Amino acid sequence: MRRYVLKPSRISVDLRRYEQELNPQQFEAVTAGEGPHLVIAGAGSGKTRVVTYRVAYLLDRGIEPSSILLTTFTNKAAREMLRRAQSLVNKDIRPLWGGTFHHLGNLTLRRHSQAVGLSENYTILDREDAKELLESCASDLKPRKGKSRFPKGDVLQDLLSFGVNTQTSLEKVLEDRSPFFLEFAEEITRIANRYEARKRQENLVDYDDLLLLWWKLLNDEPMILEPYATRFRYLLCDEYQDTNRLQGEILDLLASHHRNLMVVGDDAQSIYRFRGAHYENILRFTERYPDAMIHKLELNYRSTPEILGLANASICWNRHQYRKTLKAIRPSGPLPVLVTVMDELEQAAFVAQRVLELQDEGIPLHEIAALYRSHYQSLELQLELTRRGIPFEVRSGLRFFEQAHVKDVTSFLRIVSNPWDELSWRRALKLYPGVGSATAERIWQEIRQAPLPLDAVFEVEAASLLRPAQRGFGEFLRLLKKLKAPGLRHSPAGMIQTVLEEGYEDYLKSRYANWFPRLEDLHQLATFAGRYQSLEGFLSELALLGIVAGEEALAEEAGEDRLVLSTIHQAKGLEWTVVFLIWLAEGKMPAPAALKEEGGEEEERRLFYVAATRAKEQLYLSYPLLSQDFRRQPILVQPSRFVKELPEACYEMWEVTPTVGNDG
Repeated sequence: MRRYVLKPSRISVDLRRYEQELNPQQFEAVTAGEGPHLVIAGAGSGKTRVVTYRVAYLLDRGIEPSSILLTTFTNKAAREMLRRAQSLVNKDIRPLWGGTFHHLGNLTLRRHSQAVGLSENYTILDREDAKELLESCASDLKPRKGKSRFPKGDVLQDLLSFGVNTQTSLEKVLEDRSPFFLEFAEEITRIANRYEARKRQENLVDYDDLLLLWWKLLNDEPMILEPYATRFRYLLCDEYQDTNRLQGEILDLLASHHRNLMVVGDDAQSIYRFRGAHYENILRFTERYPDAMIHKLELNYRSTPEILGLANASICWNRHQYRKTLKAIRPSGPLPVLVTVMDELEQAAFVAQRVLELQDEGIPLHEIAALYRSHYQSLELQLELTRRGIPFEVRSGLRFFEQAHVKDVTSFLRIVSNPWDELSWRRALKLYPGVGSATAERIWQEIRQAPLPLDAVFEVEAASLLRPAQRGFGEFLRLLKKLKAPGLRHSPAGMIQTVLEEGYEDYLKSRYANWFPRLEDLHQLATFAGRYQSLEGFLSELALLGIVAGEEALAEEAGEDRLVLSTIHQAKGLEWTVVFLIWLAEGKMPAPAALKEEGGEEEERRLFYVAATRAKEQLYLSYPLLSQDFRRQPILVQPSRFVKELPEACYEMWEVTPTVGNDG
């Protein structure tokens, strides 16, 4: 039987409205003709507007909504774009497929579930349910030797998910991301196989399956691909630089018939490789589509010419990119400021003082952000802001001392300082394999009445405990014995290092997929503790900071204006009137671990570019000349290579000098 395709009637579109509401670069992209199109949307260039108006333009041309597919990275973004597009054309666009890749994958799988061995009423596991199933599969497959080091559910989930989304073998994932788990490769493979079998037996899919099975349907079943590739005459993808390998291939398959694929993104803002983003998708787009038209959106509506001048001067050092030059719509402003300070304490003092001055000048605190490469780099600033009573919110996670891993490590120190601290005993004990709430309770009840609980705990009969707890309790006692040593009591930094070396670092690796930034936090905690000559002095400072943090939490609930603290990754897509970018020093930015990976330096430079382009009016870059390790040994610091690369004309130099004498 021959197929007869009805072509859309050619409807004349009034382009005047589009010309009036778009700049020339946006207009060119929105009204582009047939074929593949790559829209390189620079920071602050109106990317969302282009995607929205492109949908409206296609509908204005008479394209059926059911012939359009739009992928975004959040369903909220898709709903907002489609709502705005509908308001522009005043049409019912519900038949248009729009949403995240996972949402669209689910729509397809529901229709063809039997082709991948599922029934139509399959259940989608959320992350917590998937983790529980994975842990159930692992329950009797863990090795007897090294069981305490074996990855927990969250970590297994992260390893398997990364492999699926990057189409990488499990062994390669372990080799690249977690080489300390290579000894368990065979067991992890068996667990992964059992997990897959259980999902199929029980009619379950996890989030990764929504992509993987969708891709398999399209790639392996031509009869299923054909109607979708025919139906979707126009495909649009937002944030294309963040797509992973699977998502890129899904788009290519769906576009295989009409080839009307428009991808919108900014290669210079591709910073999520650690989540599986495949930079090659956007970088090699024109190799896969040699006839693709490239549209560059270079007019920036966010930042001043001076800020963009610095950002342009930085990103031009990257070899692998689509070259563009951001141009400002806003009027001229002050040059970015490069601030050299003596050490991290002075850096924090500078930011805090300057924030107060900016507030006095009329800039609200929520319009000011301090950004950093890694969460641990915010410690000194959090302390300084707390001391000065400047309200702030931490977008990159919990406040430093509220984090679970910081509380875990300090619980050991609290036991040594105050052996009657019941909460710390319970917390520390439960970190060990086989020691649960009941065992911790039993141990505590046995020692709580003793004159010296710290001595009494060594008299607890390990043989009286349940067998699984005996080994863990023995490890706990070995660590406690080292922490009790008279020499360590005057070195809280040394105590923290001992906790890490005697098992807590291994605990982090086995329990958390993001173990490395947590370990960085704890190294920074040790450095901070190095300022204190006594354990009691250090813990007293933490307690006082906790009281102030509690008071600030109440202020937050009352809706108080607050300064923003954030990692650069968390700040992507956001903007502030003033941005402070701190710790621009070698060894901090770029991150040393990133430099070990292929393309790592260029991704770190893209991260710097993202940070700089968050600022609308003022940008401050700072680095200390000196730092110190947990032994209080001074370390000479070099400015980041990204700072050294900048022409001096791009910034104004400030040197911070402390006030001599008193103000009176």
